[in-house]
This record gives sequence, structure tokens and C-alpha cells, in this order.
Amino acid sequence: MKTSKANKKHVVVIGGGFAGFNFVKHLYRNGYYTVTVVDKNNYNYFTPLLYQVATSFLEPSNISYPFRKLFRRKDITFRMAALLKVDTAAKKLYLSDGGELPYDVLVFAAGAQTNFFGNESLRQQAFSLKDMDDALYMRNEFIKTMERASLVQDPAERQRLLTVVIAGGGPTGVEIAGMLAEMKKYILANDYPDLKDAAVEIYVIDAAPHLLAPMSSKTHAAAYKALEKLGVHVKLHTLVKSFNDNQVHLSDGSIIETKNLIWAAGVIANSFEGIAPASIGKGNRMITDALNRVQGYSDIYAIGDISIQFTDPLYPNGHPQLAQPAIQQGKTLAKNLLRMAKGKAPKPFKYFDRGDMAIIGRQFAVADLFKHKVHLGGLLGLLGWLFIHVLSLVNYNNKIKTLYNWAVAYSTRDQALRMVFRPKKR
Repeated sequence: MKTSKANKKHVVVIGGGFAGFNFVKHLYRNGYYTVTVVDKNNYNYFTPLLYQVATSFLEPSNISYPFRKLFRRKDITFRMAALLKVDTAAKKLYLSDGGELPYDVLVFAAGAQTNFFGNESLRQQAFSLKDMDDALYMRNEFIKTMERASLVQDPAERQRLLTVVIAGGGPTGVEIAGMLAEMKKYILANDYPDLKDAAVEIYVIDAAPHLLAPMSSKTHAAAYKALEKLGVHVKLHTLVKSFNDNQVHLSDGSIIETKNLIWAAGVIANSFEGIAPASIGKGNRMITDALNRVQGYSDIYAIGDISIQFTDPLYPNGHPQLAQPAIQQGKTLAKNLLRMAKGKAPKPFKYFDRGDMAIIGRQFAVADLFKHKVHLGGLLGLLGWLFIHVLSLVNYNNKIKTLYNWAVAYSTRDQALRMVFRPKKR
């Protein structure tokens, strides 16, 4: 039997990303719970395409959509705030808007942030790319850097402005490198005639022996070859140690003179005051059981990047911090809460790996599907990448806008989105 509104349990979800949104989506107009989503932003955004906003190939609105419109007529309450503290004894949350919020069931889906591994110089000076603010800041700074480079007379200073170092050879690092190489090849000389003979240098630095390390050996080779063809310098088995005085110092002793370091070398889960240290595992992730219930609590759950689970036999060290595990955990937890409300037994989470993908430039993509059993590259990889990413966008408005902008960029090798918008500080 469905319960009356007064007797429904109150579920509070912290974070509306892949995990949080897919959890909430399966509780629309349910008869057992009231649901409140708490997020510091008032919009959902598609993280895998942030780098295309940062490199001026997509607009922010292409990959984002307001929560209040998503939840309209869905019986979901939204609150724009950040979580400051949890009082697990009183079952109460303290928020950045000065308010308090009680809960019966608490679901953490707050994701992760860039991990600088305690290196303060990197945190202060490098670009990161974890949210929309990062993407817009990077876009503005890149455009301003090109403007400065077109005016500066000192060759050494110009070269520092036109050199980009990317720390991290995972999907984000490889995809940014590909986009920047496309801009260098097709856009720079047209927009900045003074730079038509300038040498733009792009480096990808990674400690692993391969690019896109978790993917197949075919993908490793294809990614390396594609970046090399685009003129990107790849240095493997190498760490970025520091970034000071316009110099990137590498573990092999070499130094790259640059004003632009993009840090894409790892993430660490967001943490919150009030959760017991015994419940926190590797990478700040909350330790959960097979139902995504946080260790030590009966009414607190964690899903997505903020969660680590050791109960899946195929992933004894926890699931990868990617979109698909987050989506699947959100969906599974919502269905389990509904099962429990109906007096049925919940089902343990089991991750189904649909594969990994990356695009390099405008004409080449790689994909390893179904636990690396199927490898796609070239045109097939590109079509697969386009299909999956468009399908994954949150609604038709995003899908249509993104397809249009991609069509323009692909057919013209250009895009008219390179504008600097700076809000005034009032």
C-alpha cells in the first residue's frame, strides 16, 4: 500500500550529477518517499563534455539544464545550497544557505574533485576541469592568452604563452589535447594572423606506460598514433613534479617553459563533516556494502564517485570513478528503496561494464566495448562516441543544441563561440 504524504519518509540527495540525477529519476511521483535534492549549482551538467566547453566547441547550455525545470511536476523538491555538516544522531543537515534540513534517508551523490596530491603550487596555478566554473574559466583564460600572444614581441614570452602542458593521459587529457591540436591546425592562424608562423606546442605527460591506461592495447597504440599525427608531444613514464615561475618540472629532470598547465591527473572524493572516519576509505570515498549503504550507518547511502564498494567480485578494489557505475548505482538504489518500501528484499548492486570511449580531434575516436571484447576505431569509433554521448545528454533540448554545434564544427572546422564573458564583481 502507498503511504499518505504525512507518513512518507524524507529522502535527501546530496548532489545532482550522474548518480544523484539517475537515483531521483527513478523516484518521480513515487508513493512512498518525499525527495529533496541539494546541490550547490541549480543545474545538472554532462561532465564528459566539459572539455568541449573549455575549448570553445560547445556552449555551457548545450550540456547543462536547470534542476527546477527537470523536476517540474515530478514531486521532487530542489534546494540550491552546499552541505556543510551532517548530524547523524539528530538526522539533520546544515547547509550553506544558513538553513537546516531533516532527513529519514540520506543519499550522498556529491562526486569528486580534482586531486592535486597535496601540491599547493599546482592547486593555485594549474587549470583543472571538474565543473562548469572550471570550464568557463579555462575558456576565458585560453582566449585571453591568445590575445596576449598576438601582441607580445619577446619570442621567449610568446612561446611560453603558446605552450600547453596537460598532466594526465586519461580520457580528459587526451580529449583536451586533441581539441587544442584542432584549434592550432584550423583556427589559430585565421583568428590571429600575427601567430600564423608561431609554433604552438602541446604536451601530454603521464606516469603510466600507456595513454588511456585502463583501455585495451589496441586503444593505447591508436591513441598514441592519433595524437602524434596531430603534432602533440607525448611523454609517458613521467610525472609532473611542480609548476613554478612559468616552468613545469618533470620527474625525468626536464623542464618545459609554459604559462599553461592543465591538471587532469586524478580525483579525490568530496568529504563532509559528521561522517565517521571509520566509514571513509581510499581516495576519501565512503565505504559501502552491496546495497550502497555506508559502513556504520543504517540510513545513509553513497553512490557514484563518492562511494567505494568491495563486494562486487569483478571489482574487488572498488568500481572505477566513471559515469556508468554512477548511473547504474543511482538506478539500483532507487529501485531498492522502492522494494524495501513494499516489503520486498533489496538486490545487491552489480556493475555491468558497457565499455570506455575517447575522441581525439574531430575525426578519430576509440572505443572498447563490453569488457574490451569489441574495439572500435576511426569512423566507427567516432560514430559510436557521438551516438553514446548524444544519447546520454539529459533532455532533447541539449541533444539538439549539441548536435547542431557539432555539425557546424565538423563541417567548417570552426566554431563561433570564442568569446570572453566576465561578470562584474559588484
